[in-house]
Amino acid sequence: RIPEHSPLVFFLPPLMSGGRRSARDGKLLPKSGLDTLIQSIGSKEWEKILNRRKISRKALDAIVMNFFVVTGLKDVAKAFSKDSGVKPEVPLESIQDRMEIREAVLEGDIKRVIEKLNALNPEILKNQPDLDFMLQQQRFIELIKEKGSDKIEECLEFARRELAPRAKENEQSLSEMERVMALLAFPDPANSAVGDLLSYDRRAKVIGALNTAILNSQSQSKDPKILKILRQLVFTQKQLQDKIGCHFPTIT
Repeated sequence: RIPEHSPLVFFLPPLMSGGRRSARDGKLLPKSGLDTLIQSIGSKEWEKILNRRKISRKALDAIVMNFFVVTGLKDVAKAFSKDSGVKPEVPLESIQDRMEIREAVLEGDIKRVIEKLNALNPEILKNQPDLDFMLQQQRFIELIKEKGSDKIEECLEFARRELAPRAKENEQSLSEMERVMALLAFPDPANSAVGDLLSYDRRAKVIGALNTAILNSQSQSKDPKILKILRQLVFTQKQLQDKIGCHFPTIT
C-alpha cells in the first residue's frame, strides 16, 4: 500500500551516455551536477509512474499458478489453469500426493506417510537421513500419544529398533532422541517440559519439512515466487533508502 501523502525523493539512475533522464517526461537531463540530483515526486504521481510499467498478463498468471501449486491448492490450480490457459509447472497429481501426506501427518499415521513418500519418490528418504530420523521420531511421539507412557516397554523397543541405529553416529540426532525419550519420564507428558513435542506445532514442523523435501525433489522452491518478489522489493527499497538516501512511498 502506498501512503496517500508521502513525498517521494526519486534518485535518477545513470545512463550509458553519462546523463540521466527525467522521471516525469523521459528527457535527457544536463550532465552537470547530476551525481547529486534528486527529484521530488508526490505519491499520486509516483502511482502514475508505476502504472505505466506494463507487466504481461501471462507473467502474472504464472506467478499466481505457482502460488497455488506450492501451497497445495490442487482444485484451485486446476480451475485457474482451465480459466487462464497457464499450465502448472508440475503434474497436479503431485499436489494431491503432498496433500494426502499432509493429512496423514495430521492424523498421526506416520507409517502411511513413509509409504506414500516412498511411493512418490524413494530417493527422498534415502538421500535425506535427517528427514528419515524426524519421521521415526514422530512415529515414537504418536506411539506415546496412542499407547500412553504406561506402555513403556513397547515404546522402548521401538526406540531401540528405529531411533537408536539412526542416532548413534549423529550428535544432534542423539540429542533429539534423548528429548523425545524424556516423554516417557512424565506421567502426564503433555504438561511436561517436553510437552511441545505432542502439540500441533510439532506436526506442522514435520509437514513443512516433508513439503520442502518433495518440492525440492521436483526442482521446485518451497516458497511461492510471489514471496521471493516481495522479499526482493523490501530489500531494494531499503537499499535505496539506506545507501542512496532516497525517501519515497514504500509498498508494504
